[in-house]
Amino acid sequence: MLIVEDDLSLSNGIVIALKSSDISFVQTPNLRGARREVESTAFDLIILDINLPDGSGLDFLRDLRKSSAVPVIILTANDLETDVVTGLELGADDYIVKPFSLMILRARVQARLRNAGSSADPIRIDGFSFSFSKMEYLKNGIPIDLSKTEQKLLRILIENKGLTLQRDRLIDAIWSDGAEYVDENALSVTVKRLRDKLEENPSSPRYIKTVYGIGYVWAVK
Repeated sequence: MLIVEDDLSLSNGIVIALKSSDISFVQTPNLRGARREVESTAFDLIILDINLPDGSGLDFLRDLRKSSAVPVIILTANDLETDVVTGLELGADDYIVKPFSLMILRARVQARLRNAGSSADPIRIDGFSFSFSKMEYLKNGIPIDLSKTEQKLLRILIENKGLTLQRDRLIDAIWSDGAEYVDENALSVTVKRLRDKLEENPSSPRYIKTVYGIGYVWAVK
């Protein structure tokens, strides 16, 4: 677990509160250290302050989400509604305002770790290997280049293997950026592009099947 917090006493307090035999901690008081750490270590969770000596934690989060889906809990004194919304829209998994209860923090951290560990990573199906935390996708050992939209679609399909997902639900889940209108054709285009990259015969897909009049399903468990 990486803790990015410039208040050393608070950082140490978090370590004490979360101390466990199966958790190791890395602490850094600034963004420079945080960037160095994420380049060399695959973390399971990051606790991130916003107001840091060398910049904003939100900038770090924005850059992090270009290459990693590691769970991030923002821990900050910024309590305006706009701050919370901005943090979540940039990809934070939770937002806790200071001062806070260490008991609540511990419960939320444990929940995030449970969710992160609820499914194997990477997920292996036939010749595929999908690592959503590292954003690495392989087909028979060969890397697959997926757009952010394709990654979102693949993830929700994989997390609901065998279940038919309605088009409206997929659109809401994939384009959750507050856009008032998303052309339904955008989903069809994304499905086609993902099939082209994953399926041996995209015109007769084995994995991403269309359930006519309803939506799509990842058919292979």
